Amino acid sequence: MRATPDMSPARWRKSSYSGNQQGDACVEVCDNFPSAVPVRDSKNTTGPILMLDAMAWQPFIDSVKDGSL
Repeated sequence: MRATPDMSPARWRKSSYSGNQQGDACVEVCDNFPSAVPVRDSKNTTGPILMLDAMAWQPFIDSVKDGSL
């Protein structure tokens, strides 16, 4: 099992694809981790964090954009 990274230096930003209305599906990402891209639900900031490998981030985004995911 991998150790949980220290998330205290995380600088979260809301995805530009998230809605602006309350209750919309909102995703926040963190750009300041060199080997991973943390992702969380902006409506539940103390909830779970999905840690994506940095090399998997762009294919993940491409799949979301083209609807294959």
